[in-house]
Amino acid sequence: MSPVRAPMDPTNTNENAPSGGHSAERPVAGHRGPDRRERATPRLSRYSFKNGRRSGARRGHEVEGSFVDLYGHGLLFAVMWVALMNAADSFFTIVHLQNGGTEANPVAGVLLLTGRVSFVLIKSSVISLALLVLCMHKNFHLARLGLWTAALAYTCLLGYHLLLFVL
Repeated sequence: MSPVRAPMDPTNTNENAPSGGHSAERPVAGHRGPDRRERATPRLSRYSFKNGRRSGARRGHEVEGSFVDLYGHGLLFAVMWVALMNAADSFFTIVHLQNGGTEANPVAGVLLLTGRVSFVLIKSSVISLALLVLCMHKNFHLARLGLWTAALAYTCLLGYHLLLFVL
């Protein structure tokens, strides 16, 4: 015959323990160190592209607008594609300018006044920062739209640069 247990009594907790029932000073048996849930999960960490725990929301209705600590290979491909297309755009812009072309983008035109190296560094830094923000917000509709729009726009821009060599 098994012993009869008394119903859970909310007043029957460790007096020195916080509301969770476990003492912060004493780790629970089988656990190491302090409770990891006491601080927020960082947006980017060493687990972001490998060995992370959360690649999606826990519940289906929470997917839109949730943050994760593991990013998929498709997202990595899209981010790298935009970065590569940005580098190609910078390269072809400088090549066309050296061959007598003009810059159609007024913002890039102002950046070009700082010099070629500064132009490439500033343009790459701004695009990299934007890609980082879009990557971190991958579960937001507007961020996904922005990332795929940038990928499409840069791909079309590369086609335009290649067309200029033909003309």
